[in-house]
Amino acid sequence: MSMLTLTSVRIPVLLMLSMGLVACQRYNNLADLESFVAEVKGRPGAEVEPVPEFVPYEGFVYSAASMRSPFVVPMVIDSESATVLSQDVEPDFDRPREPLENQSLSEMRMVGMLFRGNTFEALVEDAFGEVHRVGIGNYLGRNHGRIENISERQVNIIEIVPSGSGGWVERPQTLTLQ
Repeated sequence: MSMLTLTSVRIPVLLMLSMGLVACQRYNNLADLESFVAEVKGRPGAEVEPVPEFVPYEGFVYSAASMRSPFVVPMVIDSESATVLSQDVEPDFDRPREPLENQSLSEMRMVGMLFRGNTFEALVEDAFGEVHRVGIGNYLGRNHGRIENISERQVNIIEIVPSGSGGWVERPQTLTLQ
């Protein structure tokens, strides 16, 4: 590089550095800012609102859990073909619960059947999409439903539900093959 080029680069660089130093020089011209801060500090303070008073939580006990769900169609039993079901029943609360008793019957569906020996076994799909093999005597549904009969097209279940008068009553239910 020639000397002329270095000089032509040095001059603008030195000029910019000197302008930067002049711009950064400290001025004691903060009087207007100090007066504003003094004015704000001199203002009276605002009144703070009191903390709101909260109402204490009152618990609610849902007492209709053992009653019929309003989303399940009530049973209409034809008196000509109806069988008399026992009203002197009570569920066995001491027996171990089976896996399908944690879901309602409306969440299950019969998806198939197996014929082993001389008996039918049903394939029931639960709400999670899992298929379970059940036989006569197995329990399913939240209302102590026991499988009474299995045919090629349906599973007959007898549930034990509250009667509404402090007792229990048997109620027939059916899962049909989908």
